[in-house]
Amino acid sequence: MTSTTSTAPSPLGSPDRVKTAIAAAVGTSVENYDFIAYGTAAALYFGPVFFPNEDTVVGTLLAFATLAVGFLMRPIGGAIGGYLGDRFGRKPVLVGAMLVMGGATFVIGVLPTYATVGILAPILLVAIRMIQGLAFGAEWGGAVTMAYEHAPWNRRGMFAAIPQSGNPLGIALASLMFLVCANLPGDWAWRVPFLLSLVLVVAGLIVRARLSESPEFEAAKETGKIEKNPFLATLRKDWRGILRVIALRIVESFAYYLTATFLLNYLTTNHPDTRSVALAAITVASVVAIGTTFLAGSLSDRFGRRPLYIAACVTAILFAFPMYWLTNDGVPALIFAVFVFGIAFIHATLTGVQGSLLSEQFGTTRRTSGASIGYQVAASLGGFAPLLATLLTGVFGWPGAAMLYILAAVIGLAGILTARETWGRAQRAKVAAQIEEARREAVSA
Repeated sequence: MTSTTSTAPSPLGSPDRVKTAIAAAVGTSVENYDFIAYGTAAALYFGPVFFPNEDTVVGTLLAFATLAVGFLMRPIGGAIGGYLGDRFGRKPVLVGAMLVMGGATFVIGVLPTYATVGILAPILLVAIRMIQGLAFGAEWGGAVTMAYEHAPWNRRGMFAAIPQSGNPLGIALASLMFLVCANLPGDWAWRVPFLLSLVLVVAGLIVRARLSESPEFEAAKETGKIEKNPFLATLRKDWRGILRVIALRIVESFAYYLTATFLLNYLTTNHPDTRSVALAAITVASVVAIGTTFLAGSLSDRFGRRPLYIAACVTAILFAFPMYWLTNDGVPALIFAVFVFGIAFIHATLTGVQGSLLSEQFGTTRRTSGASIGYQVAASLGGFAPLLATLLTGVFGWPGAAMLYILAAVIGLAGILTARETWGRAQRAKVAAQIEEARREAVSA
């Protein structure tokens, strides 16, 4: 059997740890730009463009339904990407997912509208949205796993948060692009952001193609530990971990889409003149969230994963009703404050901890599959958040949407309270000793 000396993961991390984490972040920012661009367009434009109807609520519901279709495909993409990542390596999945995602996003920018080709327009939109969902579902697990497995053992929270920081960066770029293009004539206001995504995709592909494979995966491959069917093995051996990840992810997914997508639509419907303010607020909040995400991951290395996650879930429960009390009158400053707090602090804290917390629920040979399946199943449920909130608001008014936000936060809180601490004092002390020993060996060599 081949020796594993050269590829066995070191407590100090791989030499490519920083480059890998940054490259993963560049990719996740591009993927999120593509996916969030659709959510923004669905909230602001796609109702009348692809689903013309005299009842604006019906048009909005149909636009959000196509948003949800993409989310339904994400668990399938996660299962496929997880299988390939655990069976053949993390890197090929990252490159392939970005190529498919970028192509689908560009095509949306050139789609004919309902006024041009009738019913064919929404059919094409749904088909491309399904492709987007598959690609996005395959991408996340590989990106975070690569950063996590290249990282020093005592800094895995921070390094896994770097690709997570790419999420708000992509969101900020998408929001900024829609803000800049808002005054373009006709359909160009929503077409240009999709067309320009091609530039980001090319840049992301170049960066990701230069990544080195995960040292943990290479070590597992050399010792013959790779699962023959990671998907079935994960379902059989790690189903509890998958359920735990779903609960932990529900709060984060719902928190984001009930703020950045539903609240955006709710405000611009009731106060049309607040559209630019809301888009600017989401952009600023996303920029701030880049730093908050990284900070949350770093703090989780020092204090553990659970304390930060518990605090974010409790804050979300307390924030649900005030976010509407503060924005119902359409006051720009309060709208700005709500979006920044909801996205840059609550949501960013959850995502910053998730990179390491969700990865640590599974072993190396099933890590991408387990984290991806749980993450994307929860994401598919989160994709229905704007649709559910719209229905609840139609029946109960805005308190219906607030209660949905609280329900998601309670599920997340239950998930973290029943999860074991994956980076407590005992783990930190053990790894500290291993790192010191590795440093002594490196000096003596």
